[in-house]
Amino acid sequence: MKISFLASHGGSSAKAIIAALNAGEIEAEAGIIISNNKNAGIYQWCLENSFPVYHISSLTHGSEAEADCAILSQLQAVDTDIVVCSGYMKKVGPQTLAAYSGRILNIHPALLPLHGGKGMYGDRVHEAVLQAGETETGATVHVVNENYDDGPVLGQSHVDVLQSDTLESLRQKVQATEPGLYIDCLKSFLTQSERTPTLKNL
Repeated sequence: MKISFLASHGGSSAKAIIAALNAGEIEAEAGIIISNNKNAGIYQWCLENSFPVYHISSLTHGSEAEADCAILSQLQAVDTDIVVCSGYMKKVGPQTLAAYSGRILNIHPALLPLHGGKGMYGDRVHEAVLQAGETETGATVHVVNENYDDGPVLGQSHVDVLQSDTLESLRQKVQATEPGLYIDCLKSFLTQSERTPTLKNL
């Protein structure tokens, strides 16, 4: 199995998963990282650590459709089996989504189906949690489909929301759970995939 990444921003989960792959903690190989932002922290990290990275977006390829085609081509060129999203805010294009149906994972900083959907990402999610007066939040790893934050849930982490919590403190608490949750869910997903012929025979 080979795992590649769609990543932007800091890409903390991608970094943690790559470290786990390199350590043999996850029984798969690391593929490539594709980022839609050449100025993202994860892009610079790849350059500094000699990890294969590609900048693909509508700016580099002229349109969302062409970028989608290029992303799919690059993933397939390295024999990617599973795609992991890490800080990647753009909706996965229809060609890539169809080719990797059921094999694209994402993490969302709330307990889906709460506080998900179009436009709900990053601090917007944490702000919504605080405004709703939630007493608990966390992160959710799910399978990506054609709708925002709508695919099957693979696992969740849970943290208490305290009256003293601020946007920053809540963000830090949730983010601290994300890498471990993602790794655990990925391990379970791979184990399940071994029982699924369409994935096992890739």
